[in-house]
Amino acid sequence: MTSLKVGDKAPSFSAVDQDGNTHSLLDYNGKKLIIFFYPKASTPGCTAEACNLTNNYNELQNNGYEILGVSADSMKRQSNFRNKYSFPFPLLADEDKSVINAFGVWGPKKFMGKEYDGIHRTTFVISENGILEQVILKVKTKDHADQILSL
Repeated sequence: MTSLKVGDKAPSFSAVDQDGNTHSLLDYNGKKLIIFFYPKASTPGCTAEACNLTNNYNELQNNGYEILGVSADSMKRQSNFRNKYSFPFPLLADEDKSVINAFGVWGPKKFMGKEYDGIHRTTFVISENGILEQVILKVKTKDHADQILSL
């Protein structure tokens, strides 16, 4: 699990989105950024989370937030996921796990009695100056925007 906490400087990162465009922390300097990590595109929990953020996108934007989704999926898989649900925000294809590891969200997980390594569903809210304002470890996939806006 991540060792990052509120008040820490956000890790520098750079990765390509579903269309091959590069995004880095510096691109969001002066803006508030929500970066949410999810295990796998097009799975039920990940779809519910991304759709909840989409349904509340205008309110999040009205509060000054930009949004990036991140998983280890390929650009093609991210593109298919984004297009299927018309997400208004980029999805980073972090196949080499450089962003995932920078934020410390890769590690051992358990599901149905099996242990394996994977992405821990985690959201970071980063201030205009690159400081972590929120670290959400227990993401409520169907109510995620409210979690972000209520803190």
